[in-house]
Amino acid sequence: MAGAHAKHHDYHIIDPSPWPFIGSVGALVTAIGAIAWMKAAQGATFPLFGINLAAANFWLFLVGMLILLYTMFAWWSDTIKEAQEGHHTKVVSLHLRYGMIMFIASELMFFVAWFWAFFDASLFPGEAAQVSRAEFTGGVWPPEGVEVLDPFHLPLYNTIILLLSGTTVTWAHHALLENDRKGLVYGLTLTVVLGLLFSAVQAYEYMHAPFAFSDSIYGATFFMATGFHGFHVIVGTIFLAVCLLRAMAGHFTPQQHFGFEAAAWYWHFVDVVWLFLFSFVYVWASAGATIAH
Repeated sequence: MAGAHAKHHDYHIIDPSPWPFIGSVGALVTAIGAIAWMKAAQGATFPLFGINLAAANFWLFLVGMLILLYTMFAWWSDTIKEAQEGHHTKVVSLHLRYGMIMFIASELMFFVAWFWAFFDASLFPGEAAQVSRAEFTGGVWPPEGVEVLDPFHLPLYNTIILLLSGTTVTWAHHALLENDRKGLVYGLTLTVVLGLLFSAVQAYEYMHAPFAFSDSIYGATFFMATGFHGFHVIVGTIFLAVCLLRAMAGHFTPQQHFGFEAAAWYWHFVDVVWLFLFSFVYVWASAGATIAH
């Protein structure tokens, strides 16, 4: 009987999981909570089935986010468990790689949208002034009266930090391939520290920015593009921190380490996006503008 139930293929059929349903519920609650929160900020009501959800505002959003975060933790824990049990065969690992590639491609298009908004406003400031109000741009870019950040101060520091982190995560990858456990741990530790340092520098930059999100279309496009990138840096840092804990626990081998590989791909993607942000949003957009010191 045992031989009749033996697996003779490279595929893995997962056990029934509650996480897709629970994650969907969390996403729905989060969306409704976000709308209720925005309605409450406008002083409006948000009736649903006879209940004014605007009164729940932030708390409903928080409940949804907690459900989503727990779902992510539990679902990915199950995935790690499957890998440790040997279910991630070559075929399964290949499909996981395809999935990660498609995920990064979707993230790339997400940033394309923000770059599109930035270039649309910066290359055609006269049209932006006509669509909104003339004082938003004054027909020039950056808009009249807007002092911009010095691209060769904190933004340059962060560029160096991310480039260094790209080298340390590559060091960790090569150490893993050579079965150098100490090099893997040291490389990942340095990468996580550099990721935290990048976030700290960007937070300081935001606190001292000479313009606000609502000041002009310049502030809106700047904070949306760089802010979402900063969020991705935080996600990537957490991703790498989990890989560091797994490496310390001896989870990865030179033959099987997709979890780490996916984190490294994601981190390199974050690096490349920042290079474009630094080149265009910081350096190119500040040409001829008044630099705030």
